[in-house]
Amino acid sequence: MEILDAIITVVMICLAIYFYLDKKHSYWADRSVPHVKPELFFGNSRTLSRTESFAMMFQRFYRELKGLGPIGGAYLFTRPVAVVTDLELLKCIFVKDFQFFHDRGTYFNEKDDPLSAHMFNLEGSKWKTLRNKLSPTFTSGKMKMMFPTIVAAGKQFNDFMAENVKKESELEMKDLLARFTTDVIGMCAFGIECNSMKDPNAQFRVMGRKLFQSSTGKVNRFLMTVVPELALKLGVKTTKSEVSNFFMAAVRETIDYRVKNNIQRNDFMDLLIQMRSPDEHKSDGDLLSFNEIAAQAFVFYIAGFETSSTLLTWTLYELSVNQEIQTKGRQHVQEVLGKHGEQMTYESVMDMKYLDQILNEALRKYPPAPVHFRTTSKDYQVPDSKTVIQAGTRLFIPVFGIHRDPDIFPDPDRFDPERFSPEEVQKRHPYAWTPFGEGPRICIGLRFGMMQARIGLAYLLKNFRFSIGEKCTVPLEFDVKSFIVAPKGGLWLRVEKIK
Repeated sequence: MEILDAIITVVMICLAIYFYLDKKHSYWADRSVPHVKPELFFGNSRTLSRTESFAMMFQRFYRELKGLGPIGGAYLFTRPVAVVTDLELLKCIFVKDFQFFHDRGTYFNEKDDPLSAHMFNLEGSKWKTLRNKLSPTFTSGKMKMMFPTIVAAGKQFNDFMAENVKKESELEMKDLLARFTTDVIGMCAFGIECNSMKDPNAQFRVMGRKLFQSSTGKVNRFLMTVVPELALKLGVKTTKSEVSNFFMAAVRETIDYRVKNNIQRNDFMDLLIQMRSPDEHKSDGDLLSFNEIAAQAFVFYIAGFETSSTLLTWTLYELSVNQEIQTKGRQHVQEVLGKHGEQMTYESVMDMKYLDQILNEALRKYPPAPVHFRTTSKDYQVPDSKTVIQAGTRLFIPVFGIHRDPDIFPDPDRFDPERFSPEEVQKRHPYAWTPFGEGPRICIGLRFGMMQARIGLAYLLKNFRFSIGEKCTVPLEFDVKSFIVAPKGGLWLRVEKIK
């Protein structure tokens, strides 16, 4: 009898779980919103098992849901999320109705993991205040002040490449490019010469690699995604303690050294120090606490080295496959430098318009952030529809899917910088290409990232010729373990010095 009771209890528990999950997964059907059919336990989150990249998963959702309405539904485990498939609605979310969508809804833990409380993650008035404080840091005038620092790193990278080409005909460019961008952001965000070009095991480079090695297990990822409130109570962190301790110490040492010795470098850290609060434990008006300064320096570092190096990696891959575009890009660099006395000046680099077209096309095919996130602050009536997006609903904007939509970009797998000629850009919907987002939450470091990429690419094209190496597979596979659209296993290219 006891065995029978136990069996009945187990069956009842299983039925209760089944009906609970079934109810959770009927959210979009109950609202007559087209949706991707969920699985019982995972919802539509199979990507967390590392069999499909985040980019490819949301591209699949986009293709399945496009044309069925302005939004579609999906489920991250039991949590319903909206997938935006209409560009006019995207315009409303980014700009027109921004007051409903000012937060990203990404997890951060200010108490236990202060480096996670940076401007990308912050919400509401905290985000707005910080954005207003830091926006002057990224004006074209400030970029011009930092330009010589980036060019110095570019020259160092160029010399390093020239030396290595003498020894080896094939180079693994993904790591080399990450070392270049690490040196740039190390100098501009911390005023520290990382020297990772010469020493691949330099501390800043090592910590950069650790940042993008998964530090959260499946249970913690589940908690952060589905029940972030519980994750906060449990003190779940997104940053490894070793990485956090290193960056907090680096910021502390940099500030103390500069203040003590009255040093100014016209870089990010200078601008952050000028905003330092007398009481380092709290912010006051336009002033920042120490933790706030550290968090912003940290996000500058993450965004500054990883996204730019990934962009340059994909760009070199495509230029190696498409030699005629590489030749045209090189001729363009040579012509522009010829007009500017062969000098890599701010004006000459800004005049390299065709490089922008090449980089923009690489950002189309391989947007480093394949999905943009938003969360609704209050109930939102979708224009020209009966659908209401409830407050607290997370929205996913499948950038990778939109950028590879053949109705928007014909023959989307073809690499064609002419898509970004002024005439072609005018023909497209203004929100068809959004690698940096748009509106008030557009990437604040856009100018810096593009300037860094443009300088790096100009040096490379001017002095080297690239082609596919024997160790390189075509097409390159995506790294399914990475949220960022990154190639699996690096990029091996044959590199020749141009005499």
